[in-house]
Amino acid sequence: MKDRTLLVVGASGLLGRAAVEHFRDLPGWYVIGMSRRRCDVEGVTHLEADLLHPETLEPHRPALASVTHILYAALFEMEDLIAGWRHREQMATNLAMFRNLLAVVEEQASGLTHVNLLQGTKAYGIHVEPMAAPAKEYWARHAHENFYWLQEDHLLECQRGKAWSYTIWRPQAVFGHAVGSPMNLLTAIGVHAALCRERGDRCSYPDGAPITTEATDARLLARGVEWAADCAAAADQTFNITNGDVLLWPNLWPAVCRHFKVEEGEPTPSSFSELMPQREPEWAALVEKHGLLRNTLAELVGGSWQFLDRAMRAGGVAMSPSIVSTIKIRQAGFADCFDTEDTLSYWFTRMQEARLLPQ
Repeated sequence: MKDRTLLVVGASGLLGRAAVEHFRDLPGWYVIGMSRRRCDVEGVTHLEADLLHPETLEPHRPALASVTHILYAALFEMEDLIAGWRHREQMATNLAMFRNLLAVVEEQASGLTHVNLLQGTKAYGIHVEPMAAPAKEYWARHAHENFYWLQEDHLLECQRGKAWSYTIWRPQAVFGHAVGSPMNLLTAIGVHAALCRERGDRCSYPDGAPITTEATDARLLARGVEWAADCAAAADQTFNITNGDVLLWPNLWPAVCRHFKVEEGEPTPSSFSELMPQREPEWAALVEKHGLLRNTLAELVGGSWQFLDRAMRAGGVAMSPSIVSTIKIRQAGFADCFDTEDTLSYWFTRMQEARLLPQ
């Protein structure tokens, strides 16, 4: 008997898709995915809706009546990804989406028990100024405008006097599988490696000043949501969540090259966001040759070239370490972890099996 229903909002994204897959296979759970683009995970109910247009939620009211848990993983990003992080349009849009969703679910789902909301290290101002490390959840809000604060304030306002609880999650760079995500490092890296191999070129690291950081496997976040679903220690709390090791891209680059069977080159200054959009014809030929799904680079990678440039610090100077403390969540009882190099290979393989990247 499935006595709990998880609504995954943003089900076609990195974290949403992983959560849909995880909870679909758990006994006692029924999963509803919601997104603008259809989530192709089999065995779950999918509702298509545009959260900026509340009227698209109206036909789904009956289906939402059984919802007991929410994972809100929907995200709006502007075309200029990095600049958009501090743009008021981006903030207002993300607040409106969350407000519209929560209003309908609260009206329909009388058994609502728990809401999961996503943030990230921008909560610690990493995109504004050097970040102290390790960042801890109890710190006062960093003094900058951010849609995180708008959504969190709305969440707390809606929760006042209600029986349901919440958990706020702060993952690091997410490793997962999604098409067109604006912040999907692995798809962008996989495309770069595949094109290098197709040309017969060596696969070079972009010779930036990389940040010392961490990653979060999307499956780890899904496990965390499962743990928090009925854990008193997770109620009304904020948690950093990471794989458990440290990520330095130059040290991981040999693993990228090994996976795609391409020779590693010497570090070479480059900007992915400037160079890769020019390679659409090459990618189209590669898609035809290897029988891949017919996605253009723009459709497959989205705005992730900009995110990759930032992660690699292409042509830039060294940033402060982006390291967060995970002591709080471990002391609360969740100690799962992943080896980041292993997750890299896992998700590349998943994308190859899905015919998004060549074998």
